[in-house]
Amino acid sequence: MTTYYCYCPSPLGDLLLAGDGINLQIIGFPEGKARTRHGDNWLEDERKFVEVKKQLAAYFAGERKTFDLALAPQGTEFQQTVWQALRKIPYGKTCSYGEIAQQIGKPKASRAVGAANGQNPLPIIIPCHRVIGSTGKLTGFGGGIAAKETLLNLENDAKHFQLEA
Repeated sequence: MTTYYCYCPSPLGDLLLAGDGINLQIIGFPEGKARTRHGDNWLEDERKFVEVKKQLAAYFAGERKTFDLALAPQGTEFQQTVWQALRKIPYGKTCSYGEIAQQIGKPKASRAVGAANGQNPLPIIIPCHRVIGSTGKLTGFGGGIAAKETLLNLENDAKHFQLEA
């Protein structure tokens, strides 16, 4: 199967967008432990990501709070369960890893929830940045803590960004 990609400018740097031409499968950060670049055999095609870029631009401009995109994140059954729970965290709100563990019926799985959170292939759209430590501290984030802080500030109306769509 062919993987298509393009890069999308954002306040976090150029985000890698990748998918199968129908479904978005990856959003990669330009920095941090989840820094991602396109594969050698992937095909660059901006036309496959017009709607994704439009919705991300609206999000960064403070005009969009949810996304309506075809998604196909790849992961284990447990990871998929965690990612579904993440999608229920409202815009501008945060919760802890322990709260997510409770929500999915695995109250002792905070660390596993944290690991699944860290493997989220679609950050921003599946809002893993909204998960914080039980003390309220900003903990690990694939794009780096500064990126997490930027996203949380954006959602709390601290600052909005204008992007080219």
